[in-house]
Amino acid sequence: MKDTSESEKETPETSVSDEVEHDKTSEDSTSINNQSEKTSEETIEDETEKSEDAEEKPISMDSKSDETSEEIEPGESSSTDETTETEEKFEEKKVEAKDKKEKIKGEKKDKDFKYIVRISNTDINGEKNLVYGLTTIKGIGVHMATLIADTAGIDRYTKIGDLKDSEVEKIQEIINTVNRKAPSWMVNHRKDYETGEDIHLVGSDIDMKLRDEVNIMKKIRSYRGIRHERGLPVRGQRTRSNNRKGLALGVSKKRD
Repeated sequence: MKDTSESEKETPETSVSDEVEHDKTSEDSTSINNQSEKTSEETIEDETEKSEDAEEKPISMDSKSDETSEEIEPGESSSTDETTETEEKFEEKKVEAKDKKEKIKGEKKDKDFKYIVRISNTDINGEKNLVYGLTTIKGIGVHMATLIADTAGIDRYTKIGDLKDSEVEKIQEIINTVNRKAPSWMVNHRKDYETGEDIHLVGSDIDMKLRDEVNIMKKIRSYRGIRHERGLPVRGQRTRSNNRKGLALGVSKKRD
């Protein structure tokens, strides 16, 4: 009987110690859970703060350009630098052109400046250069005008309104005798029908000469003269599809 009582006495002590240990383990587990919850909450808060900072600080173009410039090697030039240089050059050219125009407008014209100059029965604008002013005369092109200016000894880019009367007369003489000074390939009427010489015609002489030669071809009844009479193309052009006059009949069927 004594042994049973002793065993009964010992059993509650062991149960109490077990309970205490169980309580400790439960407390430890709760503390660990609380710590894990705290860490998770802290990480969530850190992430939210980072996202807010990213929203508040937009990415600037300067930072991107700095990154790209760091990536590019020092020996190579970036495309952005080239574009900026081209834009700057283009703007400089624009400014220079504006300055030139303003200078031309600001230049004071002399009292003797002629706004209209008459050469070989044609009125020429005095504000044009000598070469391009002479091209207004019928029968004179750019090549012939440069030849006339060079033979006269006058600068090609002088304004016609600034020319003196003596210079205008000199130019007129050269135009009248240009057959002697110009080469044959530059002349506009080669192998004249009457003389057989190479002639350069100017102004109304061109129309007169053309009319006379067409009438001669009609009189001698040459192929070209007959084509001129009938109003058909003279130089071998096709007539089936082009140069059709009158009503466009198309294809007409034969009647029985």
